Amino acid sequence: MALKTIKSLNNSLAFISHSVSMRASLLISLIFHIIILFIFQDVFPSYWHNEKLRTYSVDFIRPPVEDIDSEDSQGDIIDHIEEKKASVTDTYEDTISLNTKDKRYASYTSQIEKEIMDHWKYPAEALVSLMQGRLIVLFSLASDGKMIYINITEGSGYDILDQEVLRAINSAAPFPPFPESITVKRLNINATFKYSLTSEK
Repeated sequence: MALKTIKSLNNSLAFISHSVSMRASLLISLIFHIIILFIFQDVFPSYWHNEKLRTYSVDFIRPPVEDIDSEDSQGDIIDHIEEKKASVTDTYEDTISLNTKDKRYASYTSQIEKEIMDHWKYPAEALVSLMQGRLIVLFSLASDGKMIYINITEGSGYDILDQEVLRAINSAAPFPPFPESITVKRLNINATFKYSLTSEK
């Protein structure tokens, strides 16, 4: 019986010693791998520093122009560019008054005014109600005389009077094509209309 107990005790001690040696081996292995990991990180740092991708913006810069050295000549170029931009804008559109005195536009605008007046009436309801007022309309014409835009910029205070002016201008359109004196592609015209029941002195 004592012999069996001693054998059992020896087996238990052997198992414990085997278990302790296994744990010690695992611990040593773990420490060894950690040391290797740190060494590898120092030797190959590019594998470990995962930085975010950076984005860069690139501006295209015009190369220097030869034979231009002085500041005065550069100023002349800038002035020329600004003049060219202004001329492009001027040839595209212009804004005038319907009763302009500008010789380039006067004959054409008087023709437009006559055609609008042929369609413009004093609404009967406004006459009975003694409505009076003044309004300003801006309308734009293309070079072929077609109206491409119309808007009341200052109302009379009475919708019936405002709508009559819009109706008259729309009825008179399209207008004649631009004469040779008008070189712009688009002509913006400001027109003032007055509804008055008494004659102005």
